[in-house]
Amino acid sequence: MSLIETLDLPLVGAPMAGGPSTPALVAACCAAGGTGLLAAGYRSPAQVAEQIAETHDLVGDRPFGVNVFVPSGSVGALGSAAVEAYRATLQADAERLGVTLPEPDWSDTDAYDDKIALLTLAEPVAIVSFTFGLPSPEVVGALQEAGSEVWVTVTSEDEAAHVAALGVDVLVVQGFDAGGHRSTHRVEDEPNRLDALGLLPAVSDLGVTCVAAGGVATAGDVRRLMGAGAVGVQVGTALLLTPEAGTSAAHRTGLRLPGASAVVTRAFSGRPARGLRNAFVEAHDGDAPAVFPQVDQLTKPLRAAAAAGGDPQGVSLWAGAGWQAAQELPAAEVMASLAP
Repeated sequence: MSLIETLDLPLVGAPMAGGPSTPALVAACCAAGGTGLLAAGYRSPAQVAEQIAETHDLVGDRPFGVNVFVPSGSVGALGSAAVEAYRATLQADAERLGVTLPEPDWSDTDAYDDKIALLTLAEPVAIVSFTFGLPSPEVVGALQEAGSEVWVTVTSEDEAAHVAALGVDVLVVQGFDAGGHRSTHRVEDEPNRLDALGLLPAVSDLGVTCVAAGGVATAGDVRRLMGAGAVGVQVGTALLLTPEAGTSAAHRTGLRLPGASAVVTRAFSGRPARGLRNAFVEAHDGDAPAVFPQVDQLTKPLRAAAAAGGDPQGVSLWAGAGWQAAQELPAAEVMASLAP
């Protein structure tokens, strides 16, 4: 039996990298009877350790978890040339905002090995989830030996089959309607358009517990997903406007822009991600290469400058389907409203 099946509320606060997921948000999800995941992506191991310690102080003995990005594979010369070409298209934005675009770091692994060492040797947590690929069998074994459940996000039947063979504890079955990055296991893959309701039947015979993710805005959404075979549901966008979330002011403003429309774009990071269309997407969506994390590195100072100025037209407005239903309520109230 997975941990998710022991909770009073079978809901998980999704890991939302870049700021929204905070110890306070995870604690609120736990206090509501569910659980939550810190986002280790883009944070240093020291920052992750600090957030784990803060969350422990807030939740006591309630279980929570940490999400880790699996590093992308090597990028060839074509990828390097494409990133340089994209860098040139961003130069005018950089000059307007008064920032310098960095040189791409081709050795960037988001400190993956150090984070695994932290989670296996120094700061074990109840759940370690993975996004963007498969951890090695050795990593899975080490985490399970440390007492952690291993969850891996999948977006297709083929990905799920490979993950199930690793002996993981939970498949996080992510539909196309999920906000933020689609967790395709290869950067270059174009994601399918299956929602979790469509994916769950295709992976249900693998014998692995499934948590569904994507487009969850109402209790009815949760009931449908659990009726399709999920034992729990991961919730992200519905929590973005809560006071506990670290969502930037520009992102909060963007979620309330009249007439906003959804888009899946590589413009900000090089990976396909669902959010709201804005001026940056309009200008750069067609130019962004399928290279991660180097595209993310290039746009980071642009996004930071836009966020500092409170400009929703220059930041990544990640949001899943049903973002209009997000409410400015305490996270525990939002979680309670989604109870199946």
